[in-house]
Amino acid sequence: MKYYKLYSLCLVIIFAIVGLTFLLFPDSVLDFFNVLSNKLGFTEAPLRGMSFYLILAVAYMYVVTLLAYKMFRNPDEKIYPFLLIHAKLVSSILSLYLFITEQQYLIFLVNFVVDGFIGISVIYMIRMRKGERN
Repeated sequence: MKYYKLYSLCLVIIFAIVGLTFLLFPDSVLDFFNVLSNKLGFTEAPLRGMSFYLILAVAYMYVVTLLAYKMFRNPDEKIYPFLLIHAKLVSSILSLYLFITEQQYLIFLVNFVVDGFIGISVIYMIRMRKGERN
């Protein structure tokens, strides 16, 4: 249980930092990935038209931060990790889909890996927690 709570608290901090970064420095995030994209041979992601999507990205980060916080505060509640797993795995799958079907933006590939890892790691933490109880 203590690893689950510690992991949940780490997610709260990470998600809050990412959400605030999206909100306060939106151009910097894409600029950073576009610099990496150039160096790695990927297409740069466009900066135009992102204001509307910034609203959605910050709102999404708020929700996943809240879910991780609820996991930390209520470790026996099953709905919070369930929702977080779905949010992260759907984000991951959509990122891979867009990477394959649209443009090969590095940010799509990174989001596929990071959100997929988070979703799978939450599943792992749930299974570890169940093993502690048996």
